[in-house]
Amino acid sequence: MRGYYKKSIAVISKLNKMLPGITLGKHLYTALNEDALENLSDKELYFKLNDYLSTLESDVPHDEDVEQIIKEGLNLNNILEEE
Repeated sequence: MRGYYKKSIAVISKLNKMLPGITLGKHLYTALNEDALENLSDKELYFKLNDYLSTLESDVPHDEDVEQIIKEGLNLNNILEEE
């Protein structure tokens, strides 16, 4: 059972390194998604934290796409005139 305790701490540490500006409370609140912390086993907490971490790691920023869409939107009249 202590293995999941240590694994949970490792995930929390990774979250802190990855997103140091976000508090532990915010990470826990988001990861638990309304589940009561006191009712979770170490194993359940680990899996919830790990799922949350995986979601954050797979979330790819799309800043370049958004900037391109804005530029094209501002230039929409020229684009339509060319067609």
